[in-house]
Amino acid sequence: MGTVKNILFIMCDQLRWDYLSCYGHPHLKTPNIDWLASQGVRFNRAYVQSPICGPSRMSFYTGRYVQSHGSSWNNFPLRVGEMTLGDHLRPLGVDTVLIGKTHMKADEAGMERLGIAPDSVIGARVAECGFDVYERDDGLHPDGPYAANPVYNEYLHAKGYEDKNPWNTRANGVEVTREEESGLGWFLKYSDRPAKIAEEDSETPYLTRRFMEFVDGRGPDDRPWLCHLSYIKPHWPYIVPAPYHNMYGPDTWLPVVRSEAEKENPHPVYEQFMKARVSTAFARKEVRNAVMPAYMGLIKQIDDQMGVLFAFLKERELMETTMIVFTSDHGDYLGDHWLGEKELFHDQSVRVPLIIYDPSDVADSGRGCQSDALVETIDLVPTFLQALGGKAVPHQLDGRSLLPILNGKIAQDWREVAISEYDYSMSPAREALGREPSQCRLIMAVSSRWKFVYSEGDRPMLFDLENDPQELTDLGADPAYNAVSATMQDHVFEWARKPRQRVTTSDEDILSYSDQSAAKAGILIGYYEERELEEHLSGEDTNSL
Repeated sequence: MGTVKNILFIMCDQLRWDYLSCYGHPHLKTPNIDWLASQGVRFNRAYVQSPICGPSRMSFYTGRYVQSHGSSWNNFPLRVGEMTLGDHLRPLGVDTVLIGKTHMKADEAGMERLGIAPDSVIGARVAECGFDVYERDDGLHPDGPYAANPVYNEYLHAKGYEDKNPWNTRANGVEVTREEESGLGWFLKYSDRPAKIAEEDSETPYLTRRFMEFVDGRGPDDRPWLCHLSYIKPHWPYIVPAPYHNMYGPDTWLPVVRSEAEKENPHPVYEQFMKARVSTAFARKEVRNAVMPAYMGLIKQIDDQMGVLFAFLKERELMETTMIVFTSDHGDYLGDHWLGEKELFHDQSVRVPLIIYDPSDVADSGRGCQSDALVETIDLVPTFLQALGGKAVPHQLDGRSLLPILNGKIAQDWREVAISEYDYSMSPAREALGREPSQCRLIMAVSSRWKFVYSEGDRPMLFDLENDPQELTDLGADPAYNAVSATMQDHVFEWARKPRQRVTTSDEDILSYSDQSAAKAGILIGYYEERELEEHLSGEDTNSL
């Protein structure tokens, strides 16, 4: 094997942890992702720091909790000056490059206040989560400021797709059968039809090829790299080209996880999310019937592209020097718990697949292993930093390096709970509950057995994962579990009290400070006469305080 020179950081969007065969899906076979797991470590209990795209990704890219970096909802700008992957890795001589999605919005007001020109090198990096952009493609909206990637549309035009916005009408559109149909993939009823595009021209293989072009475009004297290959799918629109659109029938779908009892006296926030349009849609049989084949087909297409990508890395002899990470920014309810989309804290939403392959010789003992350690996705930045020979900066990073686990060791003094946060002030639930934005905060703490959700102004939510692994029974209102809730709330409050904003001065700097060093520097506080200073500097002072 070898040592880590490069890092390929692969992220899917809205991929559930349990929709890969290496995580136990009985029908959706993902042999290429499974192979990666056989060569590295599969983490069974990895949790994102927020179950929604933007804040989750900002935590991935900064190594910090949402409470620390402040970007608490989609398109809430990441403030200027927040340290990101690029800031940590470039001083080590590592280029940090983006291909795909970030869901980042620049702090334009902060850049203007500080005089940072958007078209400067620094300005471009500040505006893009610290990445040098090879190609950004968020792939979210058909028009407007967050419209489809123009480079991809230019590619499609060159391939002969003449539509004004072929990303919208071809890659995410279908053939219509009636005059009144739009054929746009935003409407869930079209999900079981094939995209109106050749498979090789769809988004997932396109981004794979862009990564290969990035690698082949680098010369022998170029610096090592971290490439964030960030796929758009299987996020909606749930549209996939043939032959993937009809590979999976009803006998291959995981059974929907929900019970009528969940609707009886639910937590008030949960109740409002069950009433959301996307949730009531996924409660309908015809919606799941249309979406499930597409969702699974999109994942199968991703796995096939992983096969293309891994073969390419082997051919270019990069497997010996490239760490590979495969993960997702959050999951997808798909109708489980009477919910659609993501946003709350059931495992379908907040738990993600995480597979890490480390080519280093010292990682041989960990190959093919599984870890049940409670992992937070903020652990990736310190892992990358250590793997590339950087110095630990715990005053700047909230996460912990996973390298010891990758090397087959038992993590010492590992965390007792994993934390995730959600600010629902931008959701209809805030208005329905009549709350101010500052009151719309949820914090999850999950331990080896319990999952607890602190809700500002409400009772908590509590699930016994040992006896209720499907999280169907909320014990938060049961007085018999008050002691458990109190213990888990203590974990939340202990986490919340930890200072996370002193990023400019390390613990080492503080420990190196002494009253004597201050005196040597001419900082004289409380001395009555010169003799006292002389005694203090000579070590003869008995009244050092």
